[in-house]
Order: sequence, then C-alpha cells, then structure tokens
Amino acid sequence: MNDSLLDDVKALLDKDFGDDRILKQICRACENNEVISNYERTYVEKLAQKHLGKRPQVTPTPTIEKQQSIPDVVIPETPSIQKMQTYQSTTPKTRSNSKNSKAIMGIAGIALVIIIAVAVSFSGTADITTKVETPKTPVPITLSIQSDLASYNKKDLISISGTSNTSGTINLSIENSKNELVWAEQVTIKNNGQYSTLAIAGGEGWENSGIYTIKADNGKETKSITFSFKA
Repeated sequence: MNDSLLDDVKALLDKDFGDDRILKQICRACENNEVISNYERTYVEKLAQKHLGKRPQVTPTPTIEKQQSIPDVVIPETPSIQKMQTYQSTTPKTRSNSKNSKAIMGIAGIALVIIIAVAVSFSGTADITTKVETPKTPVPITLSIQSDLASYNKKDLISISGTSNTSGTINLSIENSKNELVWAEQVTIKNNGQYSTLAIAGGEGWENSGIYTIKADNGKETKSITFSFKA
C-alpha cells in the first residue's frame, strides 16, 4: 500500500500538483516506513484521481461489536413458613364411678395443659433472611488523549496520541470553533493500550482561526482536549 502511495506522491511532485511541503513530508514518511494518517492518504488519493486519473478506492465499513449486556439480579424465592400441626385431645369415656371419673378428668386436664404448652413452643415464626446478590461494581474505563502542541498554524502537522484499556479501534475527530467536524479517523489500539496518528491543520472547515477541539471515543468513554489554531 505504501509503495502505491509513494508512486502517486512522486508522480504528483514531478508534475508539480498539490502542496510540495505536504507531499514531500508524506514521501519521506513512506520511505522511512513511518505512520501515515488516513487524512494524508485521502489528500494524495484526491490529487491522484484529479490529475493522474486514479479511481477511488472502496473501503469496507467496519462492524461494531455489540456491547455485552449485564445479567439481571436473581432474587431467591422466600421459603414458605412451616405449617403448624394441630393437636386434638380426646377425653376417654368410661363407665367408672365418680371417684374414677374425677381422677381421669384430672389426668386429662394435665395432659391437655402439656399439649397446649408444646403447641405454643412450636407456634413461633421462623426467622428467614433473604439474601440478595449485589452486582459487582465494574472496573472504571480509562481513556486519555493528548497533542504534541497547544497551538498550530495552517498546514502544520498535529500529532495525536493517548491510551485506552479497551481493544479494537478508537474514533478520533477534530471540530472547529463552530463545532463543525473538520477531520475524523478510526485508529487501531495497540496491544499495550496506546494509539497515535497525525493530522494536517488545513483544508475544508479550517478557514477561521479559533479554539479547535480534539475528541476520542473508544465506545465506553469520550475524552476531549482543545488547541489554538491560526488560519
């Protein structure tokens, strides 16, 4: 890819098309195998299409991974309270004389008191505690972004870098003082969590001086910084 880009840059320089300063810097980056931003590639491709008869390249749209959903908290059902057993006492019927009847009645009364005392001891409600599992607090997402300078002039190179504890890609963008998008790029996050790229301060939307904003979005967090631009 860099070989084709280098050929286009050399052809544009030979035919004196485009900005010599920018094209020479891209040519040097290709020869030294340095990072070349999508903005620089697009700049060369548009010139090549206009002056060298190149056809535009079709870039597949990246797919966005679905975010993992957090499972619902399951609350265990409260066990039912144990039913009490009802004890019924039956006084035996006898045909004995009055003395035996009184003795039997006394014994039956004592037995009834014992049965009632046992029933009362089992009549308490069981102390049941319901435990609800509290979801664990997720680890905070960390995202940082920085630029090499605090102010830039027209056609300066802006070096953007930072870190993210997510994997995959990160979306970078620049907005002018009117909150209009003037630059955007999707950069791959390295295995060590770092990312970096270059942007050219100039082009459509860069006509006015003011405070410009660089934004980084990794799908979990969004961070931004500002810089001063002089047109």
